[in-house]
Amino acid sequence: FGNTCYCNSVLQALYFCRPFREKVLAYKVQPRKKESLLTCLSDLFNSIATQKKKVGVIPPKKFISRLRKENELFDNYMQQDAHEFLNYLLNTIADLLQEEKKQEKQNGKLQNGSTESEEGDKTDLTWVHEIFQGTLTNETRCLNCEAVR
Repeated sequence: FGNTCYCNSVLQALYFCRPFREKVLAYKVQPRKKESLLTCLSDLFNSIATQKKKVGVIPPKKFISRLRKENELFDNYMQQDAHEFLNYLLNTIADLLQEEKKQEKQNGKLQNGSTESEEGDKTDLTWVHEIFQGTLTNETRCLNCEAVR
């Protein structure tokens, strides 16, 4: 598939994050929606979870193809940054889930799934937010004097 190590390492890490894997697998059993990164990811995770062999290879062809269609940054055979890919994937899935919630509300299927944010607009938190939301802090330490900024 070209240089997809960045993708493979992130997919493996996410698969072994049990709460994330369970939510992605649960998404698989929902009524079929149009193809997206999340539907391709759920198909891939389902293939891994239902694999009969203890060892083997499951190529993420459909997922990689969808990724390349959705984002031109990944539409090449160059090595990419795993952290950027992880951020892109989680943000894309969260956006997709928020859009689905919004559509369900407009169709009258969802009763009370939103919270008021500090700015007063409605923000729907998804299971991606529940699993991965936190506070990011950076620390720069001098290699000579050990001073921290």
